[in-house]
Amino acid sequence: MAYNGENPYPAIQETDPAVHRILMAEEERQANCLELIASENHVSRAVREAVGSVMTNKYAEGYPGRRYYGGCRHMDEVEDLARERAKQLFGCDHVNVQPHSGSQANMAVYMAVLEPGDTILSLDLAHGGHLSHGMKTNFTGRLYTIVHYGVDRNTETFDMDHIARLARECRPKMIVTGASAYPRTIDFEAFGRIAREVGAYHMADIAHIAGMVAVGLHPSPVPHADFVTTTTHKTLRGPRSGMIMCKAELAKAVDSRIFPGTQGGPLMHVIAGKAVAFGEALRPDFKDYQKQIMTNAAALAAALSAHGYRLVSGGTDNHLMLVDLRPAHADVTGAQAEKWLEQAGIIVNKNMIPFDERKPMETSGLRIGTPAVTTRGLGTSEIIMVAEMIHDVLGGRGDEMTIAKVRQRVLDMCKKFPVPH
Repeated sequence: MAYNGENPYPAIQETDPAVHRILMAEEERQANCLELIASENHVSRAVREAVGSVMTNKYAEGYPGRRYYGGCRHMDEVEDLARERAKQLFGCDHVNVQPHSGSQANMAVYMAVLEPGDTILSLDLAHGGHLSHGMKTNFTGRLYTIVHYGVDRNTETFDMDHIARLARECRPKMIVTGASAYPRTIDFEAFGRIAREVGAYHMADIAHIAGMVAVGLHPSPVPHADFVTTTTHKTLRGPRSGMIMCKAELAKAVDSRIFPGTQGGPLMHVIAGKAVAFGEALRPDFKDYQKQIMTNAAALAAALSAHGYRLVSGGTDNHLMLVDLRPAHADVTGAQAEKWLEQAGIIVNKNMIPFDERKPMETSGLRIGTPAVTTRGLGTSEIIMVAEMIHDVLGGRGDEMTIAKVRQRVLDMCKKFPVPH
């Protein structure tokens, strides 16, 4: 049982044993597995308490000082606190903390300044983009004209000259930057220049790198973009949700597209969790934590390379890396690798690599990130051991004895570095 047998859900145990069993099983899974999915993290006990707080009982449609329900005084206080802390973290003019997710934050931005059929220039999903940046079956692909840029075939990084030429050709109404699987530093300033040249809005989606941006370890898009969107649960280590930052003159348009444009009542318990997380991110040790995430990612990338794995673009500048399995294991798919590693207690996700010839549910690669294991306290020496375990499992190609041996090593490491609560 997780937490030395502690039961975090006594009321649920009494009233709904079926749900309690599932929750405790997930507590145990997280406690006894190494989470290496780049978009996941372990929140603090304080964030969990806020998200499970009395704030969940209250409807608060509207914004602080302008609610459509009575009894919102404390809702106003916590939302104002979250907004002020976010502005302090990122140095932006205006913040909306009501989006339920990153995708809904993006939707509101699009609706604020675009009309159906307008052209968006954005990163191809297969090259590291996101569903809400223009996937054909996503609302973006259905409502807007999408033109994609990708990475250079040789460098597997952005070719800014090519992107500029593409922008001049398609004359987009908006350029979207940011990625869900790009391991290198993004030059938001260069993207901003391109957007201004062609008269486009610039939206930067920093969902993955927000924690690093907040502490100055990745260049900020705030001075160079009209809109900046993010989730709050990845490197920011907050609750699962979204947020929009924008220039002051665009605030009214953004706010009206969140409410009443795309959402009703905000999730005030989650906004309380955001306020707590932003407060944690303002502490000096949060920068040390982000530095360790990046140090661990670099160490993991180097160790995997030493074991013969090819990394897309040759390495990483941030918290994640894309592993091309083909040179080391030509006939092993990302789906197979993900399954074998999960059996050993190492959680990763299969991922397309640029110019991948396999299908999205098979893939030739893995996306691996270090935020969650860094939260647990793993340092570079442990990360090198993790690389060795990954190599052993993949080299064993599903061998049960190999998986069992690695599983025990994972359990030993998890016991030494428990999930903080």
